[in-house]
Amino acid sequence: MLEVKNVTKYYGTNLAVNNLNFQVKDGEIFGLLGVNGAGKTTTFRMITGLLDKTEGEILFNGKKVDYSVTDQIGFLTEERSLLTKLTVLEQAKFYGGLKGLTNDEIETRLDYLLEKLEIKDYKTRKIKELSKGNQQKVQFIMSIINKPKLLILDEPFSGLDPINIELFKNLILELKEEGTSIIFSSHRMDHVEYFCESLCILVKGNTVLSGNLKKIKSSFAKKNIIIEGDVDKDKLMSIKGVLNVEKSSQTYKVSIENNDISDSVFKYVSKCKNIKKFIVEEPTLNEIFIEKVGGAYEK
Repeated sequence: MLEVKNVTKYYGTNLAVNNLNFQVKDGEIFGLLGVNGAGKTTTFRMITGLLDKTEGEILFNGKKVDYSVTDQIGFLTEERSLLTKLTVLEQAKFYGGLKGLTNDEIETRLDYLLEKLEIKDYKTRKIKELSKGNQQKVQFIMSIINKPKLLILDEPFSGLDPINIELFKNLILELKEEGTSIIFSSHRMDHVEYFCESLCILVKGNTVLSGNLKKIKSSFAKKNIIIEGDVDKDKLMSIKGVLNVEKSSQTYKVSIENNDISDSVFKYVSKCKNIKKFIVEEPTLNEIFIEKVGGAYEK
């Protein structure tokens, strides 16, 4: 388990992270979110021991992160960090060697991962010869070559098409099942909702929202109603408590202040014709993120 306790980081007089607290249990995928400059990268570097914190404590399985622990950590950075003149095998031996693996262990693990990501024929190819998507696959392999107990994934799906995203998803879930603690960061809120049980949203180094994702969504006041049928957009907008109405090809998405407004909307819709769908939904994480982050930036 990873524990981040009251962690603060200053760069000179600039406050980058302010009193950050969260835990990531074994086999849990935790979301650390925020716009650029929110403090995520600084936090990742403090967790991995690449950067000293100003205050607070970071423990992994009860121990301070140092060279006795770093062999158990994997880090997929948002920026490419591959040695492009090396072959995939040479890169793996370099990274794996840094993590204390033997050449036999590295090659066995590499063969397995290349097979899982459907690039087994690229083992002896130079990295600079690969497409951006395949380079991202190699970078992912390097972050998990050591079967990490703690894995940080910063925008892991960058440059990938939907088919390859599914390959990544399967490997991430496999690591979760094996008990790896995973910190997941992405600007794609649908990916965060797919993976994460708990999360923390940072704005300018400060936590603006944290906790269990299901509880956050159920407690969030604003809701959406999905309607399919013959309704009038203007009449929906005129109902007190309706914030917005969006029309797609077949449905209307009605945003309401809280769940109580759904009764008023239903009262109108029940008088309309050809109603095939009326569903009250919790807000998406994207909507919650925009409200929390946008509101904090306006202060």
